[in-house]
Formats: sequence, C-alpha cells, structure tokens
Amino acid sequence: MPSRSVVLAGATGLIGDLVLKDLLLDPGVAKVQVLARRPLATSHPKLQVHVVDFRKLPALEPVDEAYLALGTTIKIAGSQEAFRAVDLDANLAVANAALAAGAKRMALVSAVGADAKSAVFYNRVKGELEDALKALQLDALVIAQPSLLLGDRKALKQPPRFGEGFAAPLMTLISPLLPRRYRPVRGEAVAKALVRTLPAAKGLVVLSSDELIRLGADRRP
Repeated sequence: MPSRSVVLAGATGLIGDLVLKDLLLDPGVAKVQVLARRPLATSHPKLQVHVVDFRKLPALEPVDEAYLALGTTIKIAGSQEAFRAVDLDANLAVANAALAAGAKRMALVSAVGADAKSAVFYNRVKGELEDALKALQLDALVIAQPSLLLGDRKALKQPPRFGEGFAAPLMTLISPLLPRRYRPVRGEAVAKALVRTLPAAKGLVVLSSDELIRLGADRRP
C-alpha cells in the first residue's frame, strides 16, 4: 500500500513539474502536497495544492519527504535581493516547515559550482542554501548539482534563460569532451534521479550531472 506523504515546492518550474509527474506515478506515494504561488492546471487524487505566500507559510500536514525545486534568475526576479528571496529564503522556509511537519528526508535542486564562498553571486546563494540544509537534523539530504539543464521551458510558458538558446546545442555537441560533472543533463533525468534516490538515501548524497544522467536513465525494457 502507498504510504509516503511528500511536499513539493517549485512544481511550476522545469524540474519541479517533472518531479510532480514522477511522484504522482510512484506507487509508494500516497499524497503530494504542492506549495505554489498560483493554482496548478494539474489534478490528481493524490495531489493537494496549497496556494501560499512563501514568506508566511502555514503549518503543513504530516509529511515524510520534501522536494525543493524553487528557482528563478536575476533577470526574472529583477534584483539580487529578489533572486535570493526565492532561491534561498523560500526554499529554506519550505524545508523548515517540512521538518516541523515530520519530514526527515529532503531533496534539493541546486547547481554545479554551488559554494557559499564563491565570488559568483548565483553560486554563492546556491551554496548558502546547501549549507543551511546540511545543518538541519535530517536522516537524508539529496542534492542535485546539474550543469546546463535541457528541457522545454516554452511548454511551461517560461521565458528562455540567458544563453540557453546557443549554449544548449553547443554543449550537447561537445558533451563527450567535457568533464563529466559539467555535461548538460535533461530535466527528466534530474527529476527521476531525485525521486528514485531520496526514499532509500542515507546521510548526504550529492549528485553531479553524470550521476543524474545515469540514475535518471529510462529503465523501461
């Protein structure tokens, strides 16, 4: 019988949308609570959508796992402060709310190069979030650190991210020449790798692009 209850933040994004689809198909998942800024078009017997303000989250119903996939860009957010409010503050608020609701296992969509001491603002914020989650009392923390993400943002009505238009074809072409952790990875692989890894994970697990590609490979005959 399905038994796991999970919470997901970022279901309208490239990875979050795919994580949601995989969770709804997972026979071990009984309930998926989605925290979002607006209603979803998706409906499912397992799905419960909460339209929230991430600055003032309500108490959550009991959960076992949390998936953190909130993310934006400085261009879309409008400033570094607004970017930080989403990528760091909102994700951390969900993590703390999930922990208070009983979650002891969490998965995070981060990025290659995440480092709290980085001189690059984007990488520094990603690293600060990773460090904050590592400090929580969790049984398992799975961190995905993908390089360039490949996927159809247009289908989600998202604006293309800077450089993706020319970088994706180029990096796909030269992928075999790149260090494994910098190889581009499809969003589907990232989502499947997280959903497959988190339930049995122990301690800290960091997945680079090559591991995400391997773990997220299609296993159908």
